[in-house]
Formats: sequence, structure tokens, C-alpha cells
Amino acid sequence: MANVKVKWLIYTVLVGLIPVLSRALIWFISQNRTMDFLNAADFVAFGLILHISNINEIEHFNDRNKSWKTTHNGISFTFISFYGILFACSLLGQSNPGLINVQSITYVSIGLSLVSFLISFIVYNRISKIEQIS
Repeated sequence: MANVKVKWLIYTVLVGLIPVLSRALIWFISQNRTMDFLNAADFVAFGLILHISNINEIEHFNDRNKSWKTTHNGISFTFISFYGILFACSLLGQSNPGLINVQSITYVSIGLSLVSFLISFIVYNRISKIEQIS
């Protein structure tokens, strides 16, 4: 059971957090700190990685409960759409600062990525439990 979760944590979560962690490291070591500590695009990338990983894992997982697979794939596709919208809004806000509140987009992206993390944990938890029984 722990093996699937550890692989998910290392291969998906840590790799997905590379943009966030890289920005934080650069911010901490920079002298003038002109760049933002948090950026919506970093959290959008994290959420996309989580949901793409979910879709891949679910598609290759042999479960008799087809409705569960369909439901979670649908949830992932919906979140991917939201992340696309957030990314577009982030780009638009950076190119035209008065048009969109970039800070709000960042906070929404952080919140959505936390929800995505929870959903991804639920998916991998179920998969690890079923694989443990098999």
C-alpha cells in the first residue's frame, strides 16, 4: 500500500512542486526580491501534473467499478479546464495589470491546487488499497 503512495509522492507531487520550490529558492537567495514569491502559473502547473497523473493512473488501473473511473476522469478533465482558464487569466493579468487582479488569480490557483492534491490523494489511496487486496 505504501509503495504506490510513496511513488505518487515522489514522482508526482515533488516533481509537480518543482516550479513552486524553484521560485521560492530563487526568491530566498535573491538580493532585491523583485519577483513575486507566489505565482499562479506555478500552482497551475502543479494542479495540471496532479490531474494528468490521475488520468494516467486510472486509465491503466483494472477496476471493476467503471463508474468510479469515469467519475474521476471527468473530475480531472474539469479541473484541467479550470486550470486552463486560470492560466489564461494569469497571462492576461501580467500583460495588462489593470484588467485582472493577479493576486486573486494566485490565491484561487493555490486553493484549487490544494483541492487537486486532496483529490489525487483519494485516487491513489483507493488504488493502493485495491492493489493491496489483490
